[in-house]
Amino acid sequence: MAGGLPPEPRPHRLGPFIGLFINTCGCRWTTIVGGLLNSLGWVLSAYTTSVHCLFFTFGVAAGLGSGMAYLPAVVMVGRYFQKRRALAQGLSTTGTGFGTFLMTTLLKYLCSEYGWRNAMFIHGAVSLNLCVCGALMRPLSPRKDGDCSAGKDPQVTRAPSTASVKSGGQLGSTEEKDSTPRNEGNLCDLQAQECQGQVRPRKNMCALRVLKSVRQITLLVRKGFRDWYSGYFGTASLFTNQMFVAFIFWALFAYSSFVIPFIHLPEIVNLYNLTEQNDVFPLTSIIAILHIFGKVSLGFVADLPCISVWNVFLVANFTLVLSIFILPLMHTYAGLAAICALIGFSSGYFSLMPVVTEDLVGIEHLANAYGIIICANGVSALLGPPFAGWIYDITQKYDFSFYICGLLYTLGIFSLLVQPCVQMIARVRRGRADGARV
Repeated sequence: MAGGLPPEPRPHRLGPFIGLFINTCGCRWTTIVGGLLNSLGWVLSAYTTSVHCLFFTFGVAAGLGSGMAYLPAVVMVGRYFQKRRALAQGLSTTGTGFGTFLMTTLLKYLCSEYGWRNAMFIHGAVSLNLCVCGALMRPLSPRKDGDCSAGKDPQVTRAPSTASVKSGGQLGSTEEKDSTPRNEGNLCDLQAQECQGQVRPRKNMCALRVLKSVRQITLLVRKGFRDWYSGYFGTASLFTNQMFVAFIFWALFAYSSFVIPFIHLPEIVNLYNLTEQNDVFPLTSIIAILHIFGKVSLGFVADLPCISVWNVFLVANFTLVLSIFILPLMHTYAGLAAICALIGFSSGYFSLMPVVTEDLVGIEHLANAYGIIICANGVSALLGPPFAGWIYDITQKYDFSFYICGLLYTLGIFSLLVQPCVQMIARVRRGRADGARV
């Protein structure tokens, strides 16, 4: 992309299925598998000979791996922090912005020094650090069933103890009958019998442990799939939550409005002859830098006791959509830079999305719910740029792309206000009815 990539990771269309992995295997193993898959995708891409192969190695393998590493990180932060959730999410997701700058610079250097194939191979090796990050995601309530079963297995303790009791009894009886030197030979025979008697229980113990492990894995997979299925299609489905459905509708339009400036800004710069100024300090870099700062700042503000996370989220959304509408009216570098700064800062509400999702559905459904949200954002990111290009082909103006996408984004924001407004009206009517009765 000519204007650079957005400082936020690409939303993943397979988010709901990644939620299934999290419910089944946990955040730690999902991240480790995602790191391995992402690294494998980069390494295989270094040996591809056609673009069609890159669709599978880079698009599918590396893309799925990055999604499997991203979603558990968001869910794990939500589980670790309760008091300063918004700030914690803001600080944790700033890594995506810094990573965009660092990895872009690193890849350019590696491509110039070693070629693009070796650069992808090295990047695949670097991606293995995701496995280390996943290993650090220690669950807050670790399962101790496996340790207890291994340490307190009845057969593990029973077999040696039975053998020792037998040996003790037989040794005692032989010592009472006679104390002749023949006892030494009897002692050797008894020890040999003990060793033979212990081999069979040990083999049985190994088989029993294997069966127990298989049974535990089967139960774990069944429970994870049952939780995942009930979250989407059961009686307590997430789709029965009207506010969450409105949140999905918002997500379908939100991300496309954010990526539109990254697509059209380079052409707008050329249109108004601002190339020299933009080369000194690119407008897309202003968005990226303020985006990082906005995540932390909005997270800090949202955690203040007198301020609601929901209100900060809505104000940031309205600010972003207003900036989208104003941007086509700016024809100078200073004006465009100011609006880009506003776009970057207000788009920091991305760090509040997991917090808002958790407030809507609860921490136990965060993996499934946020998987749906990033899937909806992924659809928005996939269809938004072609839609904006189609609008330009029809109108031959970039302005209408911003206006139409801004209108759709506004429609998504208003969908978030329907349910609170209905509840507020019902509350007012209830209060009036109670007052009339008095």
